[in-house]
Amino acid sequence: MSAERLEVGLIQQMPKVLLHDHLDGGLRPRTIIDLAAEQGYRKLPSTDPDALGEWFQRGADQGSLELYLETFEHTVGVMQTRDALIRVAAECAEDLAADGVVYAESRYAPELSTAGGLTLDEVVEAILEGFRIGSARVQNRPIVLRFLATAMRQADRAGEIADLALRHRDAGVVGFDIAGPEAGYPPGRFGVVFGRLVHANFHLTLHAGEGYGLPSIREALDLGAERLGHGVRIVDDIALDATGTATLGRLAAYVRDRRIPLELCPTSNVHSGAAASIERHPFDLLRRLRFRVTVNTDNRLMSDVSLSSEFAALDAAFGLGLDEIEWLTLNAMKSAFLPFDERLAMITDTIKPGFAVLRSDP
Repeated sequence: MSAERLEVGLIQQMPKVLLHDHLDGGLRPRTIIDLAAEQGYRKLPSTDPDALGEWFQRGADQGSLELYLETFEHTVGVMQTRDALIRVAAECAEDLAADGVVYAESRYAPELSTAGGLTLDEVVEAILEGFRIGSARVQNRPIVLRFLATAMRQADRAGEIADLALRHRDAGVVGFDIAGPEAGYPPGRFGVVFGRLVHANFHLTLHAGEGYGLPSIREALDLGAERLGHGVRIVDDIALDATGTATLGRLAAYVRDRRIPLELCPTSNVHSGAAASIERHPFDLLRRLRFRVTVNTDNRLMSDVSLSSEFAALDAAFGLGLDEIEWLTLNAMKSAFLPFDERLAMITDTIKPGFAVLRSDP
């Protein structure tokens, strides 16, 4: 454990990996205002970028997952044209690269951008084009960006989104996700869809263990999830005695022993009510017990975070230090939905050398 706290500027220089970041949760406030004006969208609470950013952050910090999700009405509302999607995706690549992210998987529900007449395929094609454009603009800070196709729990289009993901799997779509309110919308009703994806050797990461507890985690694993989106409530299956000694229940032991990645999003978990504060977030216990913990942003606009600021907050609370952040980064890269040889190359050619340079600097 490091005695000195790391500066955000130093953390920004570290080569980082991001597995859980929603495209519609990371727009720049100025972009939202510009796109609203172009599309005649008149529902914004403010047309001042600073005030709008503050509005999103206040709206998200209400201690409820359902209330947190309500803020997306406006970001999704302006993501209804091909040009808008390209711009949002390109700026996502630029913003993540500027923060030192070298590999990211961005997720979005294509069904949310069809109100203006776009087809599901056109939505995905525009997003992938935006990723290519944005990545080309940041050649001084290279980034590899892939897409996770998401279906909404409360809708009934999972089969369509699964077929969509498989059609574009060789163009940059590397996985499938289910998102939205957990309580009352169990993913098991899409069991046939998940079975088809597993049979097609396609990657699955499901939102589970955030707004709902252990049953959602168990169900996600039964359905074939390789990673747990959030998964923070796995702590409910860990008992601590008076000395602080931990005893893992069977589900928690299974998740740890099988090295199932937890896509933890600390600040977002606080805002949605899944954790009381950063200092009381289960992250510390889970990483000390050596679960496959990864650190993520979830929604950069709503939670007013970057991956660097998340690591800085965790370092301030728990004294991570350079070595622990490297371990967490390697956890994420090992858990990415890239082919093995590409993951290995990222680790050996980019991540480990990047941390070695920072470690050798006086």
